[in-house]
Amino acid sequence: MKFCRLTFSRWVITLAACSIALPAASQSFGDLPAAQQAQALQAQSQQTDSQQIQLQQLQNGQINRLPPPLSEQPSQTSWQQGTYGPLGPDGNQLEDEIQPFGAELFSGGFRGVRADGLNPQYQILPGDQITLRVWGAIDIDRILPVDAQGNIFIPTIGPVKVMGASHSQLDGIVRNAVRRVYSDNVSVYTNLQGVQPVAVFVTGFVNKPGRYAGVPSDSILYFIDQASGVDNQLGSYRNIRLIRNGETLAVMDLYQFLLHGELAHDQLQSGDTILIEERGPVVTVHGDVGRPYHYELNQTEQQQYLAGEVLTELAQLNAGVSHALIRGMRDSGPIARYLPLSEFNQARVANGDEVMFFADHQQNSIVVQLEGEYLGPSHFVLPKDAMLHELLNIVAIEPELTDFQNISLRRLSVAERQKQALDESLRRLETTYLGAPSATAEESAIRAREAELISEFVAQAREIQPNGRMVLAHNDNIVDLRLQDGDIITIPSRSDAILVSGEVYIPQAVVYVPGRKAMDYIEGAGGFSQHADEDRVLVVRQNGEVRNASDVTLRPGDEILVLPAVTTKNLQLAASITQILYQVAIAAKVVLDL
Repeated sequence: MKFCRLTFSRWVITLAACSIALPAASQSFGDLPAAQQAQALQAQSQQTDSQQIQLQQLQNGQINRLPPPLSEQPSQTSWQQGTYGPLGPDGNQLEDEIQPFGAELFSGGFRGVRADGLNPQYQILPGDQITLRVWGAIDIDRILPVDAQGNIFIPTIGPVKVMGASHSQLDGIVRNAVRRVYSDNVSVYTNLQGVQPVAVFVTGFVNKPGRYAGVPSDSILYFIDQASGVDNQLGSYRNIRLIRNGETLAVMDLYQFLLHGELAHDQLQSGDTILIEERGPVVTVHGDVGRPYHYELNQTEQQQYLAGEVLTELAQLNAGVSHALIRGMRDSGPIARYLPLSEFNQARVANGDEVMFFADHQQNSIVVQLEGEYLGPSHFVLPKDAMLHELLNIVAIEPELTDFQNISLRRLSVAERQKQALDESLRRLETTYLGAPSATAEESAIRAREAELISEFVAQAREIQPNGRMVLAHNDNIVDLRLQDGDIITIPSRSDAILVSGEVYIPQAVVYVPGRKAMDYIEGAGGFSQHADEDRVLVVRQNGEVRNASDVTLRPGDEILVLPAVTTKNLQLAASITQILYQVAIAAKVVLDL
């Protein structure tokens, strides 16, 4: 058979733009049989008596009150209070949770396994021990200490100056000294046995100032780590001085180490002092960045104002950042400026400013995805005001294979609202029934069984992820609507099957036979299971529409869902759970077990 290729517009004759309300599965008191009416009246009388007992117990303080309902997450912006930063559970800004850049540096990582200090660059100091072996014209095998003058004394040779020489230079210095006396037939071997420990003072704005031991070749990071790191509130990560005999040998910037791996300073000696200076100007950065930090500005940049590009070089901005918000204080009072990133680089920031980065682009196009039975590409880049019919009119289909009347759309925002509505229903169910008091022991046992049922049901329901499917069909036509970024349009293929699932003995897919009703297919699937609610049978169309089986004529591709019966004598509880079962079936085409 040869198929012709047509577009959707050939099959659309009439457009309808109205919404569809699903029939509600509700029942009034007057519709109940006489026996059930009497039972409901008795239950209502018992519930009234229970409420009076509960009220008296509440007044006497004999039972605990129900916990307050869950509150919505606080917003990150409060124009009344002038707060724009991230908020904590109590609604306060998480200022204390933002750490200075580099705070993770001193978490014990430099206090682990250490080397013995013997490396080619190690400079020899008084007190070091040197092994010397000479053979040939003269035999010498001794361990020679480096004296206070920096010499080792070699018998028959005399003093040899080695202090300040590197470990790699030691063998050449000793060899030359020996050969000045014994020029022929002599071999020399030297080895530095060990190094003398040093004691270094760590002071200034550190958490635990004191005198700490190490070896001369240790980095200052090792000693600062022993002092539990820089004081995050007061200490500087960019102005650390190494002092010897009252003179500053080096001024170190830990940002250079963090960003570039550079940290050069002289070899340490006993009595040296590592001084952590007071923290310099600080700017707090958060928003669309890799991680929020307090950034300290370099001491060489301590003029009153700095260019914003200093921060863009330090902070790891996320892709797509386009704007920055500056908030702070100036001599004239509080200021707030919202600038494009190019202008922010030239703007002035000062000590105490708060800078938030945003990806605030105006999107002029959207990306929409197609799935199912169609011809052509699966993703389309469209103007942000594009309509559904405009897209479908350019999509080629094969009408003999495509069920174009059952086109549906999945939207992320709809799925999120469905999930929120489901979670809210589950929360109300827990709040209403799990905290209800019991007046008698018999009622308490019933409550316990109901609580177990509710807990298991809620645990299953919370795992459901709604699909966000929107029904587009109305009177066999596709309603036109404005598309959104991320929409997924499903164009189903024609099906000759009916799927029967839920509370039946043999869930299966069977061939569609015109004229057969839902009960015929259910009987073919073994009939209702013992947990089935025979009055609540749903039909789910391929386009996502959900109807009661008694209200519709079956079509190829339909799915028959048999909901479970709620096994409780509490009519109100049964109605609540049944409502949630409907929500789950509509939002995710899933039947929960009870």
